Amino acid sequence: MKNVMKTEFSALAENEAFARATAASFIMPLDPTVEELTEVKTAVSEAVSNSIIHGYGGCEDKASERVIMECAVFENGKVVITIEDEGVGIEDVEKAREPLFSTGDSEERSGMGFTVMESFMDKVKVKSEKGKGTTVILTKYLDVVSDL
Repeated sequence: MKNVMKTEFSALAENEAFARATAASFIMPLDPTVEELTEVKTAVSEAVSNSIIHGYGGCEDKASERVIMECAVFENGKVVITIEDEGVGIEDVEKAREPLFSTGDSEERSGMGFTVMESFMDKVKVKSEKGKGTTVILTKYLDVVSDL
């Protein structure tokens, strides 16, 4: 591993932009293309939004709930971003990964979060336990030109 960063923030909607920008800034030394940067930012945005909306959706005081994000970069251009919450968890992870499936309001939610993450990242791993939270591990292999 070349470098690692871990941050924790309140499960508030406005912190999704913070998480996206933080992850993007952290991988900048790998000199990602604009497309790679956009893909990582979009996947992080989806994972964090899912934690806030679905993981902590029923909580009255989301400011007291936490989302944890860890980013790791490797010499070969591998980027691993982990988004973790201690929310309600996902009852059926495989069902939740199906396109158009959502536990939220169907008029407000498209049910495409995991599909979007999977389309932009090389690997998406989801670990969840009902009542104990969810961890999403996003892996992306950047085309590294320089020898970092």
